[in-house]
Amino acid sequence: MSPFSHWDPFGKRGTFETLIVISNSRDIISRSTLNRLRLPARYSYFESIFIHFGYLWAMKKILDFFDLGHSDYRETWDLQKSLQQGLIEQKKARRQGIETETEMNDLLLFVEHPHVYTLGKSGNSAHLLKGIEELSSIQAEYIEIDRGGDITYHGPGQIVGYPILDLDRHFTDVHKYLRFLEEVIIRTCLEYGIEAGRIDGLTGVWVGDKKICAMGIRCSRWVTMHGFALNVNTDLSYFNHIVPCGISNKAVTSLSELSGTTISEDEVKVHMKKHFSEVFEVTINESAQKPEPLKQISYL
Repeated sequence: MSPFSHWDPFGKRGTFETLIVISNSRDIISRSTLNRLRLPARYSYFESIFIHFGYLWAMKKILDFFDLGHSDYRETWDLQKSLQQGLIEQKKARRQGIETETEMNDLLLFVEHPHVYTLGKSGNSAHLLKGIEELSSIQAEYIEIDRGGDITYHGPGQIVGYPILDLDRHFTDVHKYLRFLEEVIIRTCLEYGIEAGRIDGLTGVWVGDKKICAMGIRCSRWVTMHGFALNVNTDLSYFNHIVPCGISNKAVTSLSELSGTTISEDEVKVHMKKHFSEVFEVTINESAQKPEPLKQISYL
């Protein structure tokens, strides 16, 4: 089966530059059929290719990339919610036959947060082992949020990735989405000679019995938010104050701990973007980045 066979071109018009229509000899795609796609004028050119293997509708998917640098957790959370809602509203408008002024692409945000512990909606607050009033002594805060999963830590030296994706443009399968995110991190670790992998029944990326990357997402109307947190040069002592991800018999690690040296976070980001592009088959638009991205993302 074609990897694109899930896509319904008549109801879910994605962001793309070239639509390739592949038909077989039994049913050549007609102009009237193409017109039913109701694409924006800027995407109204087509290439039609004959092949013997049935239909394949494919699109070149664009992902806008923003590096938010160091950013407060709550402020970034609010940004994610606004972007997710923007994609949802765009999808609703399309289904009602309403044209939007701008085409909102999927997004990938990178960020580094100050010390913060976040608890997912299915988590157990008892997994925070330090009293909330004591967190100020380690310059940390505690926030209960709307993603899945239990408690985790974010802080300096950790690259947090927030993909805001309309899965109708990719595949509507949350488990597959998480496996794809894991694959991005596994390939990134391999750039440093580290063989990372998965553990059956547990989400995230592991090196042996140590977790190197935690994951937790929220998905509404097939639009994602939240994402993954890769420990690069992270101060792992901050994990001593929680039961990471609610798993008491596993430890955590980082790229720097495993490599025995400080790792360039900018270099890691380059690798992560490359592998995200490969795994999700998207073109990353780095020109979307502007100064002060929290204030200047054009969709808001």
